[in-house]
Amino acid sequence: MRRRSFVASLGASAAAVAAPRWTPGTAQSAIPRWRGFNLLDLFQALTRDGRRPAPASEDEFRWIRDWGFNFVRIPMDYWLWIDTDWPKTKKLGSGDMYKIKVSAFDEIDRIVELGRRYGLHVSLNFHRAPGYCVNNAEREPFVLWSDKPAEDAFVHHWAIFAQRYKGVSDYDLSFNLLNEAPRPREGYMTRADYVRVMSRATEEIRAISPKRLVIIDGLETGNSVVHEMIPTGVAQSVHAYWPGQISHYRASWVDRESKFPLPAWPILAEDGTVKAGRKQLEDRYAPWAELAKQGIGVHCGEAGCYSRTPHAVFLAWFEDVLQILAGYNIGWALWNLGGGFGVLNSGRDDVAYEDWYGRKLDRKLLALMQKY
Repeated sequence: MRRRSFVASLGASAAAVAAPRWTPGTAQSAIPRWRGFNLLDLFQALTRDGRRPAPASEDEFRWIRDWGFNFVRIPMDYWLWIDTDWPKTKKLGSGDMYKIKVSAFDEIDRIVELGRRYGLHVSLNFHRAPGYCVNNAEREPFVLWSDKPAEDAFVHHWAIFAQRYKGVSDYDLSFNLLNEAPRPREGYMTRADYVRVMSRATEEIRAISPKRLVIIDGLETGNSVVHEMIPTGVAQSVHAYWPGQISHYRASWVDRESKFPLPAWPILAEDGTVKAGRKQLEDRYAPWAELAKQGIGVHCGEAGCYSRTPHAVFLAWFEDVLQILAGYNIGWALWNLGGGFGVLNSGRDDVAYEDWYGRKLDRKLLALMQKY
């Protein structure tokens, strides 16, 4: 009953925010309008300094709930539950994919339970999967799109999750199969390859846990709708980082040579015309609204802006993003809670922080998120 009631209440939240192009026929209604944060407890096994982030505390789950949000996405690195000597060698061998360290799932169990305790839907995501990661894919001994051992391992790992959490309600838990699939290109991956791998994993999950909600990221790092997956009924996730010169200004992994111009919103061309602004954002998200019209769940699994972008520019851009998504009843998750994109300890030097139990809270950003 509580899930039906929850879904039934979605229309009111969408109607509360006016946005161009919104009509009742285009509002997303297949899944709840989840709003929240990415938590990076299990984001990367190998880090530059050899340290992993501290696990999210129970207090953080409570804060997220008390701030009015209802969702956490958990990007995970599968190396963390592989039982080999990779912490020393920094490598996985082709035979290591099935060497599972069961105790490594204790932390995931804790997150799922805290989500249930505080009314936050938990979406588990493979940020690094057998054969693919948007960052440093070359670490993988196989290629997910062309090597059957990697594909088989990918399906096997999701089967483990489906079995382990089959008793958890789909109200509380979903599976987001793979973070930021690449752009299809000759010699590496075709659209058919992506559809095949995602379909196999989905079928395996449903064979074990028929009601589990499955979400796939859009192609081209979460930017393009995967029309071929519509018949499967899986939900699809868009990521809100466009334009990159605003969202990733001076982020070393994107703006590698520090050549992005100082951001402004909207972005103007040399002749003074708008190169990127509200209309262009609406055009980018319109295909996702069209997908929703076909009865497919749509969510924005990642959104945000790195801390080097001027705060006022970030907020102006982000309000347009959030308003457009809200107009289509599409939920979202900020990357991240605490850190360079977050509301806590972001490291921005142009924010008047508020003390929050020893953390530095960006109250203006939080208030904007609460508005939508």
